[in-house]
Amino acid sequence: MFQTNLLHYKNYLMRPIKFSTAKSVIKIKLPITLTIAWPAKLKFTSLEQKEIFKPSVEVTNVADSLFENGKYEECFKLLSSTEDQNNIEIKWRVCRVLYNIAKQPKHDQAHRDELISKAYSIIAEELENHWDHFAVQKWYALILDLKSTNDGVRKKIQELPNIKKHMELAINLNPNDAALLHMLGEWCYQVTEFPWHQRKTAEALYMPLPYSTYEDALDYFLKAEAAQPRFYSVNLLRLGCCYLKLNKEDQAKYYLKLAASYPAKSNDDHLAKKEAAKILRKLKVKCDFTISP
Repeated sequence: MFQTNLLHYKNYLMRPIKFSTAKSVIKIKLPITLTIAWPAKLKFTSLEQKEIFKPSVEVTNVADSLFENGKYEECFKLLSSTEDQNNIEIKWRVCRVLYNIAKQPKHDQAHRDELISKAYSIIAEELENHWDHFAVQKWYALILDLKSTNDGVRKKIQELPNIKKHMELAINLNPNDAALLHMLGEWCYQVTEFPWHQRKTAEALYMPLPYSTYEDALDYFLKAEAAQPRFYSVNLLRLGCCYLKLNKEDQAKYYLKLAASYPAKSNDDHLAKKEAAKILRKLKVKCDFTISP
């Protein structure tokens, strides 16, 4: 059994991390962003925490603490230094932290592409043997979403149904995961938002796009909110936007006000607050304009 010496890790983790980077990468711009936003600051679900095999308990606990505090490089070093590299509880955590490092804007695109490709190669290899593992399904869906975006518009369109399928498989294993419910809502919302002319162009050049509705998106966002109230500013924003799209202004204002007053602790929070305030100002102008003198 691998035993962790926390003092040893504290010294070890202070060493600089090194990644190799690709020399070149072909970049293809999507006509619209369909990448699903992952709320990186969310805490782990109970099911993720429980799915730990005994040989890795001490290491995974330390790694989870580092991850929750945003110390992704240190978390990666710790996981990479363990002697239990074939343990699935180590592998999916490595994929999770690589995904989050790849989302950081401080890294160049070629570096981020390489990190996500590495995460995908690990998680895809484990998928068949761990089909009923919640965290494997969850992170396979997230990593596939980002990798297919990096691979270009054709690949993104091709993988959209597959991304949703694995999210749904994960939800079946853990129906109360607020982050996954939000992501399914985001999938529906982004697909619904795809402009008609871009949809027709994409379908003519590539293949048919999946369809969804604002009602579908709203249902997932509401389920996410019920599972973990006020857990994510973007979920509140999306609730407001969906209600607005469905011409339910009172409900829209309620959630938009919650998003606009949300305590900002991350970049997502700041962006959601800004967008919610902007929409509310437009609604106020609209209401003022329709009032008779």
